[in-house]
Amino acid sequence: MKVSSVKRRGVARRGRRRLGKLVIFGVGLIGGSLALALRKRKAVAHVVGVGRSRANLLAARRLGIIDEIATDPALAVKDADLVLLAVPLGQTAAVLAQIAPHLAPHTVVTDAGSTKRDVIANARKYLGAAFARFVPAHPIAGTENSGARAAFAELFDGHKLIVTPEPETDARAVRMVSAVWKLAGMRVITMHAADHDRVFALVSHLPHVVSFALIDQLAGYADAATLFRHTGGGFRDLTRIAGSSPEMWRDVCLANHDALLTALEGYLEELELLRGMIEASDGQGLEERFAAARAARAKWLIKKS
Repeated sequence: MKVSSVKRRGVARRGRRRLGKLVIFGVGLIGGSLALALRKRKAVAHVVGVGRSRANLLAARRLGIIDEIATDPALAVKDADLVLLAVPLGQTAAVLAQIAPHLAPHTVVTDAGSTKRDVIANARKYLGAAFARFVPAHPIAGTENSGARAAFAELFDGHKLIVTPEPETDARAVRMVSAVWKLAGMRVITMHAADHDRVFALVSHLPHVVSFALIDQLAGYADAATLFRHTGGGFRDLTRIAGSSPEMWRDVCLANHDALLTALEGYLEELELLRGMIEASDGQGLEERFAAARAARAKWLIKKS
C-alpha cells in the first residue's frame, strides 16, 4: 500500500484524523456507538450502514448514526476509507468474502470481534492482497443491550482497545485504526491473537457462560417464578450479562472453543473443590478460600482504579 494513499484518504488535518467514508457492517451497540463517537468529534464525513435488519438500519438513520443504508455490500464499500465489521462472529467469513473483490487499494478493514484467531484466519483466507490492510481489533466496552437504539457516543470513553496485528499487517493501517478508536475515547493495547483469546476466554467468555447457565438452571425448576421473585441485587449483578445477544455469544463460544473449554475445566475444578468443602462441612477451608478470593478482588479493584 502506498504511503500517499493512506495519507490522502483517512487523513489528519490540523492534528485531527478525519474519515471521509466509514462503512459499518452491523450497526448495533458497538458499530453504532463508534459512529456516534466520531460524529460527536466531527471526525467522519459519511457513514454507511449495512445489516440484516431493515428496521434496525432505519432506526440507525433516524437516530443520526448513519447517513446511508446500503443493501449491496459491493457498492457499500466502494471508495471507503474504513470498513468496520461489527457483526456476530458467525457472519464474519461471509462478509469478508462478499467485500474482498470490491475493496479499493486504500481501504482499511477492521473488526470488533471478541475472538481474534478465527477472524484472522478468515481474513487471511478471503482478503488476499488486502489482508495487509486488515487490522484485527477488539474494543473492550459494551452493555447487555443490542441494536442501534442501544448505541451511545460515550460507550468507549476510558476503555481499552486491543489490536492483534499479524506480521504482514501494514503499520499505517494499524495507526489509522488506532487513531479512529482513540478519537472515540479508547486506549490502545497490542497483544498476540492467541494471548488475547486465552485471556478473554477467562475474563469475559467464561463469565457469560456462567451467567447464562445460572439463569437457565433456575428457569428449569418447577417453581422458577417463585425463585426469581426472591432474587436480590447480588443475583442481578451476577446475571446482568445473561441479557446479552444469544447469537453473539453462541458464536463466541464456538469461535474460541479450545480456550473456553480450558477455562471451563478450571472453573469446574474450583467448583468441585468448594463442593467437597461444603460436603465435608469444612468451614475453615471455605472461609480461607473465600477470603483469598475477596483479597484478590480487592487487589484487582485497586489496580483498576
